[in-house]
Amino acid sequence: MRGVMRGRRGGRWAAGLAASLMLLTACGSTAAPRADDQALRRLLDRWSTAVRDHDEHAYLAAVDPAYRPDRRRVFAGLAEVPLASWEYRLVRTGTPQPQRGGGRRVEADAELRYRLAGYDTAPVVVPVGLTLVRRGGGHWYVAGQRIRGAVPLWEQGRVTTVTGRYSLVLGVGQDEARLRAVAGLADRAVPDVDRAWHGGAWARRVVVEVPASLDRMAALLGAPAARYRGIAAVTTGETGGGRGAPADRVVVNPEAYGTLGDFGRGVVLTHETAHVATREQTSAATPLWLSEGFADWAAYRGSGRTPAQAAPELAREVVAGREPEGLPDDAEFSFSGEAGRLSRAYEEGWLACRMIADRWGEDRLVAFYRAVGAHAGRAGAVEGAVREVLGTSPEEFTARWRTYVTDALTA
Repeated sequence: MRGVMRGRRGGRWAAGLAASLMLLTACGSTAAPRADDQALRRLLDRWSTAVRDHDEHAYLAAVDPAYRPDRRRVFAGLAEVPLASWEYRLVRTGTPQPQRGGGRRVEADAELRYRLAGYDTAPVVVPVGLTLVRRGGGHWYVAGQRIRGAVPLWEQGRVTTVTGRYSLVLGVGQDEARLRAVAGLADRAVPDVDRAWHGGAWARRVVVEVPASLDRMAALLGAPAARYRGIAAVTTGETGGGRGAPADRVVVNPEAYGTLGDFGRGVVLTHETAHVATREQTSAATPLWLSEGFADWAAYRGSGRTPAQAAPELAREVVAGREPEGLPDDAEFSFSGEAGRLSRAYEEGWLACRMIADRWGEDRLVAFYRAVGAHAGRAGAVEGAVREVLGTSPEEFTARWRTYVTDALTA
């Protein structure tokens, strides 16, 4: 199972990023006694039920007094989040240790599993570490929680929720008017992408998360903030994930997104929505020039923007006599790479997809995308689809693309 993140740099899209969940590790050399494990599971069941029932009193009753202020804040943050399910699963416990003043303490590995109502068909799994304490009277309490990896939005503050026709927008530290504007653009993006994807099977709805800052965005993604500086948004999800996978999340960088005008913001959200639509047909065989190029093609389709307007970095190179030799490889889509080269990689991929749509038709572009994603591996995937779907050779395809780029950007 391969996780991906895709994004756009201040109006130019950035790269795909492979990620995997951390493996849980044992907290101790021996397991806690069976009776303690059963008691801990009952504690976590009560804690989970309290969240689903919106019962703050029961939620805090399961928490150690010293930890209650923190959990009270998190419980308040969850108030507007439309949850279809929420549960903690105990994975592994360490050896209980005695505490000063009596009682015992144990470290445990667990999974928080939750679903957003109307969007997730399978739970999002969040690995967590828990500190659990047993006080006088034999009762166990939650005394600490450590998120391993990406930090859920509600851990960052109170979530404001806006529900659009095709979108669910969740924000922290954002006024409702801004979130409604995001929902409006997302609601326009969904039917635009559906037309570009020619009605292929997908959910036709999108979840957007808008944190308070770049640093908070990075926490949501479990990665350094520097990686996303200048990136307006990214989409997270499982490449090739089907209906048994959680919904993708479009995560907005409020700092970069805020520098864009209405047109740029619409392009950003349409591009990201295209990744949501094409996820099931995107695999390890799909090169980034195709997945990012198709998303940009869907975003600019029908916009009236000329190639020179939509591909300014590449246009400057072509006018200067530096035409591209071949399609960009995945390394050229690195978030940490040189910004100009990154932009040109996106523009080259976009023009390749635009050429297919212009010369062979939109149906063939969609069929080409699907054929590449259906291949068993990267080797031969594009070459086979070029021959079978487009009826030409890889060499002729590249030659046509180079001519198309030059003609489009010098017209």
